[in-house]
Amino acid sequence: MFEGVLSPVFDPLLYLPMTWVIAIMSFIITFLITLIYKFTTNQSLMKDLKEEMKELQKEMKELKSEPQKMMEVQKKAMQSNMKYMSHSMRSMLFTFIPIILIFGWMNANLAFEPIIPNQEFTTSVVFYDNIKGEAQLIIPEGIVSDGELNKTISDGEIKWVLRGKEGEYLLEYNINEKSYTKELTITDDQSYAKPIKMIKDKTVRQISIDHKKMKVFNIFGWRLGWLGSYIILSIVFSMILRKLFKVY
Repeated sequence: MFEGVLSPVFDPLLYLPMTWVIAIMSFIITFLITLIYKFTTNQSLMKDLKEEMKELQKEMKELKSEPQKMMEVQKKAMQSNMKYMSHSMRSMLFTFIPIILIFGWMNANLAFEPIIPNQEFTTSVVFYDNIKGEAQLIIPEGIVSDGELNKTISDGEIKWVLRGKEGEYLLEYNINEKSYTKELTITDDQSYAKPIKMIKDKTVRQISIDHKKMKVFNIFGWRLGWLGSYIILSIVFSMILRKLFKVY
């Protein structure tokens, strides 16, 4: 659903370096939120409430030696903060659906590295406890296996090591006389089929293509995926845009 709505608009970005994709998407989302927030809230009131909260915080610092008075000022500060938050919530009604759609597209396209041609990868089947029997993987032309295709179920999981040519494929898993399928995309582009397929039929929990998670930024050895990178960039963009548009 997400790809059907947003793919024609955002898919061209996938030809850019991943850092640029995340930066552009973070800016778009932050700009959208900032603009909607500005025009769906009473900015004059929000400014007054912010200034009031700053004054009350200043008063509290000056009243550290008078706990009773400080508690009274703190109560007023909490009331002002609650009023500010309640007015802020209004803008969320307008941004909720667009942001969910955009996040859906980002998760569907930026969360994992693609399986590239002739790269080894694994496909896994996870079973419910105490499931025994035989499993067979049927691979289409263009895919080769680096091991046996027939395996005995043990320890609740089976993995196959595969590689293949560029293309769209359908893998078939025959397990205890039941048949399951999983889509596979092999490409040099930033594209992949949904990595995990939930089954939950009392035999198989899930079938997956084991993609590596996409890491976009490396901050002091802390490697961030799309969501962590988005959060950091959106904070930076939000500070800049709020100041630029005088949003309170």
